[in-house]
Amino acid sequence: MANLLNNITEIILLLFLAITFLQSGVDKVLDWKGNVSWLKEHFSETFMANMVPFNLSIILIIETIAGILALLGIATILIDGNTVYGFYSAILSAITLLLLLFGQRVAKDYDGARTIVIYFIPTIMTLYLLK
Repeated sequence: MANLLNNITEIILLLFLAITFLQSGVDKVLDWKGNVSWLKEHFSETFMANMVPFNLSIILIIETIAGILALLGIATILIDGNTVYGFYSAILSAITLLLLLFGQRVAKDYDGARTIVIYFIPTIMTLYLLK
């Protein structure tokens, strides 16, 4: 109980990352064709037009690992106060968001880029708290 109360901010932020990235990964798996189709259109006028399935695979792998590490981070904080898994989750989450931000900027989707920044702020907070 002491680990929960002493680390409640970190736990809530890690839960945010777990929900964000695991749900996103599940969505990609369940609607792979729909995601690829939408993204091919989204990037049709960019140098990334022919790389959509590969890039989507990379994002799927990184965000799924980030989400799993967030859950492990919560568990280890609760068990023994260890923050290493949560820290690595925050690093991978930040990398994922930077990749997504880069893609939105390349596609000139500035509203989409702004939305990613909304997720980036708590991710950086998590990284800072767990360093």
